Amino acid sequence: MSRTPPGRSRMRSNTPPPVDPDTVETPVAGWLRGIRFSGFSLMMMGILVMAVVVLAPSLRTYAEQRQEINRLSASVDDQRTEVDDLEIERDRWDDRTFVTTQARERLSYVLPGDISFLVINDLPVAAGQADAPPVSAEIQDTDIDWLDSMFASVMTAGLAPEAAAPTSDAAVPGTTVPEVTP
Repeated sequence: MSRTPPGRSRMRSNTPPPVDPDTVETPVAGWLRGIRFSGFSLMMMGILVMAVVVLAPSLRTYAEQRQEINRLSASVDDQRTEVDDLEIERDRWDDRTFVTTQARERLSYVLPGDISFLVINDLPVAAGQADAPPVSAEIQDTDIDWLDSMFASVMTAGLAPEAAAPTSDAAVPGTTVPEVTP
């Protein structure tokens, strides 16, 4: 049988040993202490850093070039749309009817045998303006109530006696209307 030193019992106590507050370990601190760096892991981290340093400018250049390609593709699409519109316009000008219509509207051309009337306002500008009353800045009232006037017009039109409409055959002289027997 083994002997235990005096003052110690065979059973261990469930109380934890006293902890120094300066050396309190948090879960993060315990995790960081558990990381061990070997030569291989240091070499891999160095290679990773060098890869980032070497590849970062290339990736930036790649992204810039993709943006430029997208911008140029959009420009090409816009130009294709414009070319299609111009081809449609060119095809319309190949049509003789369209050219004739444009010549009549834009240049006032007429075909042989057609009669063209051109109305020109030959009144002097000052003569038309001399008869007009001067413009006033004051608000003017009218003597006629427009609502009563409109109501009277509608009532007159609605209550007017209906006139007998002439038949189309009776209106033409020299024609007779056949008699219809029931």
